[in-house]
Amino acid sequence: MGAAREDPPAPAPHAPAPDAPAPPPAAIREQPYGSWPSPIDAALAASLDGRPEYLGTVGPEVWWTEPRPAEGGRRTLVRRPADGGPPHPALPAPWNVRSAFTEYGGRPWAGTERPRGGPLLVFVHFADQRMYAYEPDAPGGPAPRPLTPPSPPGRPLRWADPVLRGGEAWCVLEEFTGPAPTDVRRVLAAVPLDGSAAEDRSRVRELTDERHRFSTGPRLSPDGRHAVRLVWDHPRMPWDGTEAELSRITGDGTLTDPRTVLGGPDEAVAQADWAQDGTLLAVSDRSGWWNPYRVDPDTGEAVNLCPREEEFGGALWRPGLNWLVPLPGAGTRTGGPAGGLVAVLHGLGSSVLGVLDPETGDLVDAAGPWTAWQPTLAAHGDLVYGVAASPRTAYEVVELDTRTGHARVVGAPAPAPVDPAYYPEPQTRTFLGPDDREIHAHVYPPYHPARRAPADELPPYAVWAHGGPTEHVPPVLDLHIAYFTSRGIGVVEVNYGGSTGYGRAYRERLREQWGVVDVEDCAAVARALADEGTADPARLAIRGGSAGGWTAAASLASTSLYACAAIRYPVLDLRGFAEETHDLESRYIEGLAGPPQTLPVVCRERSPVARADRITAPFVLLQGLDDAVCPPAQAERLLAALRGRSVPHAYLAFAGEGHGFRRAETMVRALEAELSLYAQVFGIERTDVPRLRLETT
Repeated sequence: MGAAREDPPAPAPHAPAPDAPAPPPAAIREQPYGSWPSPIDAALAASLDGRPEYLGTVGPEVWWTEPRPAEGGRRTLVRRPADGGPPHPALPAPWNVRSAFTEYGGRPWAGTERPRGGPLLVFVHFADQRMYAYEPDAPGGPAPRPLTPPSPPGRPLRWADPVLRGGEAWCVLEEFTGPAPTDVRRVLAAVPLDGSAAEDRSRVRELTDERHRFSTGPRLSPDGRHAVRLVWDHPRMPWDGTEAELSRITGDGTLTDPRTVLGGPDEAVAQADWAQDGTLLAVSDRSGWWNPYRVDPDTGEAVNLCPREEEFGGALWRPGLNWLVPLPGAGTRTGGPAGGLVAVLHGLGSSVLGVLDPETGDLVDAAGPWTAWQPTLAAHGDLVYGVAASPRTAYEVVELDTRTGHARVVGAPAPAPVDPAYYPEPQTRTFLGPDDREIHAHVYPPYHPARRAPADELPPYAVWAHGGPTEHVPPVLDLHIAYFTSRGIGVVEVNYGGSTGYGRAYRERLREQWGVVDVEDCAAVARALADEGTADPARLAIRGGSAGGWTAAASLASTSLYACAAIRYPVLDLRGFAEETHDLESRYIEGLAGPPQTLPVVCRERSPVARADRITAPFVLLQGLDDAVCPPAQAERLLAALRGRSVPHAYLAFAGEGHGFRRAETMVRALEAELSLYAQVFGIERTDVPRLRLETT
């Protein structure tokens, strides 16, 4: 049984947020946990789901993509004018700026400022995965025009991570060559901007061969003579080992002489990019921590610019993520020529924005309330742009003026029409698990400004296991969490062993131990909360999506700790996953569970499908029918294994949804179903959501 230690000390389970206005005593009513009314309904939580992504500057303008859950889950391209006017959508429905590259996507757009005619943008439209050119300021407001050809039947073409070079867009191309998920090739490609390849695939120039299975898009040196990209091959994942590959650009626009300048099988390079003076910068974990380096392109010698036991990078799930951006035209603080200042994201667990002087190693963090920054940065002159959130604010676009140190919000979703007093206040804590190993978690106690529970009642809690599993969750405002905490149900998000944000050694805890370490760590946190009197030990739930869905289902099959579970688009069968999933993760299992020759044994020991006879607790299973990462067959096999057993459960399948839910109506149904499950299992009276029908056959 894990003991817990806390940092900082945890307040009482029902303590108010520190900055929440306290209602007068007469206004506070006593009501059981889980039955409290809340203005945060499922529709509100769904309407504000998602965050800005893929920031970029086009001249002095800032652009990014932004979700529209109420418009079928599309993402629009948002433009903030150079005069500082309010941001506005640059593309109306049905345009959906999103790439399906490797199923998870990648940077879907690039732009440049032209001397005459205004900006030129290229972007990927999700519906047909073609790349389009768009001139928003052209006379007459012409519609986007296609640059790439339609995909042949059964052979998708996907484009991502573009940069503009002369009359071409250079990007990474993914081309399916057969019916299997692994029948795919990826190369760097040059797409003509004149539209000549829109109906003629042969007009797309391929810049590389297929020597590497995976690649990011190219980053071009300021003098136009070199390109660098990140590459890796199966069975490695990009956080296991990647290489920064440098190529020379010839006069006729081809790439030659590719060579590795940093990285290898046991060194993960998360990013490589160029400073304005031609300095090559990279983020590598060769020290055990993702730190920023200056790399000599000729010798490969790498100098750590800020050696710290902190993470300046993260898991490269999609090409186009970035944790550092050189500041164009900004010298070092001492006036030296060492490439200029660099904006970086760094920290433990969560990232903050800082400005690094590579000559001295000095690092100055941006002031402000933000506790977590997403891996997307852009810069223009002395201004840096990022996407950040806090426990009281959702993700918003932030501008930092590096001359003054002043930071301000320049783009954000509409504020929620609800009193912030209903928001939970996270407690970032460290627990002890098996073998006294540290487990990081964020605890969100239930809180309502006008309700409290009887003094002798402990609150129910839901343990949330994040996806990935090579990922992490930061302590920021999430209305999906507030949906439950404002009703009197606590939430604890666990960054179990294997999570990013705490160094390579912490990340490696999950190697060949998936279904063991993650399950044990979540259970240790849940037990600690129960033992200390924070949570009701009889009313614990577990919830997760994707890899977190695996952890939730595997937990039901290995412990009686949880009263129920919400399992979302999960992995449920290791052998089936390895055979059915997309190319990117088709060998992921080898690092998580072991080599192919031992997989049958491990599958029998850990897979929820193989251990379905051990599952007795009720659950709801939520699945997108278009999911190519965790196909519906995974869910269907678990249901078949449970047939004839009296395990109360519900299966909700959503047409048109893939891996992760994007449509508002789907998210509403999923949240209300989860709340109904908790209400039924925990003995809570609620009439504000449809009753979830639990089957027992």
